[in-house]
Amino acid sequence: MSSWGAGPAEADRGEAGGVRTALAGLTTRGRSFLAAGIAAAICSFVLGLSELLRVGLLLAVLPLICAAVLYRTRYRVAASRRLAPARVPAGSEARVHLRMDNVSRLPTGLLMLQDRVPYVLGPRPRFVLDRVEPGGRREVSYRVRSDLRGRYPLGPLQLRLTDPFGMCELTRSFSTHDTLTVIPRVEPLSPVRFGGEAKGYGDGRQRSLALAGEDDVIPRGYRYGDDLRRVHWRSTARYGELMVRREEQPRRSRCTVLLDTRGGAYEGAGPDSAFEWAVSGAASVLVHMLERGFSVRLLTDSGTAVPGEGADGFAGTGQETADAAGLMMDTLAVIDHSDGTGLSRAYDVLRGGNEGLLIAFLGDLDEEQAATVAKMSRRSGGAVAFVLDPDTWTREATDVPRPGGRHEERLRMLREAGWTALSVPRGASPDELWRQADRERSGLTAVTGEARG
Repeated sequence: MSSWGAGPAEADRGEAGGVRTALAGLTTRGRSFLAAGIAAAICSFVLGLSELLRVGLLLAVLPLICAAVLYRTRYRVAASRRLAPARVPAGSEARVHLRMDNVSRLPTGLLMLQDRVPYVLGPRPRFVLDRVEPGGRREVSYRVRSDLRGRYPLGPLQLRLTDPFGMCELTRSFSTHDTLTVIPRVEPLSPVRFGGEAKGYGDGRQRSLALAGEDDVIPRGYRYGDDLRRVHWRSTARYGELMVRREEQPRRSRCTVLLDTRGGAYEGAGPDSAFEWAVSGAASVLVHMLERGFSVRLLTDSGTAVPGEGADGFAGTGQETADAAGLMMDTLAVIDHSDGTGLSRAYDVLRGGNEGLLIAFLGDLDEEQAATVAKMSRRSGGAVAFVLDPDTWTREATDVPRPGGRHEERLRMLREAGWTALSVPRGASPDELWRQADRERSGLTAVTGEARG
C-alpha cells in the first residue's frame, strides 16, 4: 500500500475577480431568484406598486447575500488520498481512500467532495459531508476498475461549498494527484524445464572457476556461513579482516523475452485483442522466470529494453525480485504499438548472444521477418516462439475457418531453424501453451541427442 499523500489546501483561496467568481457560482435556483427579483422590480415601476418593489428587492438580494457570505467563508481543510493497491492487474479493482481534515477553529458547513478520474475507471465519485467540527476528520472511499492497461491520473480533488438555501456553489481544487497503474494480467505458469536451457538457481548452477594459482585468487570479505577452509590467510593479514577465496562464482541463468509490438503485426483493439494477449503472455513469462531465479531481460522489436535494466537483465532474490517485476510490469502497462515494420533491430541486439533461453511472442510474420526470427536462435540455449494466428484472431466465431497455409509455413521455417514454435489461436490459455512448449521442446532435445549419438 502506498502511504497517505497529504495535499493541504485552503478553501478560502480565491481567484482574481472575487465578485465575478461569486456570481458565477450561483445555482439555477439562485439565478431564478435573481431574475424573478429583477422582473418584480421592473413591474413595480410600471404598475406603480411599492409592495411589489419590496418583494422584488428581497428576491434579488437573497442570492447575492448568499454568494457573498459563501465567498467570504474561511474554511481551512486538508485532503489526502491513498490507493490500495497503487498497481493493479487489468480487470481487478482498486480502492481509493479519501480523508478530509478540518484544520481551522470553525466548524464547516455542508461540503461535497468530487474526485476527478478518467472515464475508463468508472463514474466520477461524489460524496456529501455534513458539518465537520474543528479538528475533525471524515474518511470516504470508492472503487475503480479498468480492463485496459495504462497509467491513469486520479485528482485533483475538488471541494464544493454551498449555502443552506442552495443559492450558490463554489468549487475549490486541491493541487495534488496520484497515479493508478493498471498492469497486464499475469497468469501463473506451470514449473516446467525446457530442454537445452542453462541451469538457473534452484535447478543446479553453472559456475565459472577461477584460474588455478594462489596469486590469482580474488578474495572477498568473510560472510556468515562461508566455509572456514576457504579463508585466505595472506589477504586476511594484509587487510586486517577475515577474507575468503572466491574460487567459484555462481552464474545466473539468463532468459530474454522478446515482445513483438509492430503495429502491422496485429489487428483489432481492446482487452481481448491479439496484442493484449501477447503483452499478458510476456508479463506471465517474465514473472515466472524471475521467480525461478533467472536473470530476465525484456526486449521489443525496436531493440529497446526496460529502463534501468542491466546488461544481463534483472536479477535478484526476495525484495529485489519484486522490485524488478514491478519495474517491468510498469513498462508493460504503457507499452504500445511501434512504428517499425521489421525485427532487424531486435536481431542486432541478440546477435551478440548470451546463450540463454529466448522466448518470443510474435504477431503476423512475412517471409523476410520469419527469416530474421529464424536466425535469432543460433546463439541461444533454447528458443521458444508463440506466434499468434492472425486468421483466428480476426474472424468471428461463426465464420468458416480459412486454411492457414501462410501461417503454417512460417511455423515450419522457425522449427527448421531450431525454434519450438507454437501457434496461438484466439482464446488460448498461456499456461496450456507453456506446458505444450515444454513437451515439444523435450521431444526435440531427445531427437537431437539421438541424432548426434
